[in-house]
Amino acid sequence: MKIFHLSMECYPVAKVGGLSDVVGALPKYQNQMGLDASVVMPWYNNAFVYDNELEVVFDGFIHQAERMYQVIVHKEKNRKLGFDLYLVKIPGLLDREKVYGYDDESEQFIAFQHGVLHWLSAMEIRPDILHCHDYHTGLVPFMIENCPSFKFLKGVKTIGTIHNGEYQGSMSWEMSKYLPFFDASKFGLLDWNSRINPMAAMIKSSHAFNTVSKGYLEELFSSFQGLESLMHQEAQKAFGIINGIDTEVWNPKTDPMITAHFDLKNAEIGKWKNKVQLCEAYDLDPNLALFGFIGRFAGEKGADLLPEIISQAIKESDGKLNIIVLGSGNPYLEASLRELKKVYQFNFALDLGYKEYLSHQIYASADFLLMPSRVEPCGLNQMYAMRYGTIPIVRYTGGLKDTVEDISSGGSGFNFTDANAESVVHAMQRALTIFENKKMMKMLIENNMNFNFSWEKSAENYLYLYEY
Repeated sequence: MKIFHLSMECYPVAKVGGLSDVVGALPKYQNQMGLDASVVMPWYNNAFVYDNELEVVFDGFIHQAERMYQVIVHKEKNRKLGFDLYLVKIPGLLDREKVYGYDDESEQFIAFQHGVLHWLSAMEIRPDILHCHDYHTGLVPFMIENCPSFKFLKGVKTIGTIHNGEYQGSMSWEMSKYLPFFDASKFGLLDWNSRINPMAAMIKSSHAFNTVSKGYLEELFSSFQGLESLMHQEAQKAFGIINGIDTEVWNPKTDPMITAHFDLKNAEIGKWKNKVQLCEAYDLDPNLALFGFIGRFAGEKGADLLPEIISQAIKESDGKLNIIVLGSGNPYLEASLRELKKVYQFNFALDLGYKEYLSHQIYASADFLLMPSRVEPCGLNQMYAMRYGTIPIVRYTGGLKDTVEDISSGGSGFNFTDANAESVVHAMQRALTIFENKKMMKMLIENNMNFNFSWEKSAENYLYLYEY
């Protein structure tokens, strides 16, 4: 079975969020199962494209509105990621440094999808599955069925994965001029509330679609930014498949990004060594409980609650805990956290930006991980944390409720229901009580490290979805 994953992100080529980790791991495990899985993504002007050997496998042209664009498809020659990787370069659109945030990104995303389908059609490459990740590639299922230019691909099975339903790519119908010519009688497949909605188009036109957890699938039927009725209409082809994690990359026994390696047998001493090193770097007392937050400063992650959580937790514990935050994305929040750092310099560490190595070090060092998410389709951070013996403190939502059970129910984490600082701090107080009990902490660390969140099971579930 030949599968092409279409995505804007793929670790380690370009990473913004969890989408990157999924696309960087799932095809590798699918190939290990005997499938033929590849990734197709845009070209970015970053270190990866200059540090690796690439070859041009296609050079052609597409028209968008009144403009003609060159489409150059590069292939990474050495299969370093465990799968074939194709990078689509379109000078003027897909040749930039950042993944998102440009004023013309709708045109960028359309060009990427158009360019990919033009390449496959021109070279007569007909995969068994086109796996479209999030709305950025959501127009592909519509295009291959309704654009005459891609009649060679008509009938190819398309699968759509919703990594985050908060973002749908809605655009005015004026943008239709950038689409390849399509059967106008089928415009309803693109339309939602008199706008082109790529997420809705993916749901309508794909053979089947999934969310990245069963819990999140259930939530979308009642909370999907206006697409709730569509979910009910298309429910028969909707599935929930929990993400896995790449246990080769995320392995405390071999991780090159952490100070001291450890496994289940020496987890306590290993975590302590990493904690001492991290605390020394940030002038924190390693004898205190260490709570970590890693992620984008986005409302859906509950990041706006951090200043109140930090102040309240440190005050109510009388300074008997430490908190370290790694993240960025909201200038106002960044400024607020910088001010808090001045007030709580002995209990609060802050590192702004995206640093992959530091995230690994926090997972290996922290006692607890905070995830006050308002929306969490799957969540990978809690799985990384558990893999490294760090105890997750999570809001009971989406994929978090699928993966973290509260200790009161025999689980190995702490759940809370409401997305507010009071609920988070209450959960932290419960965690502090456990922290004082070394026997209980040892048991929770070992329980978490015993969980199997590898991609093998999830990859099998995707195979079932492909055969649906």
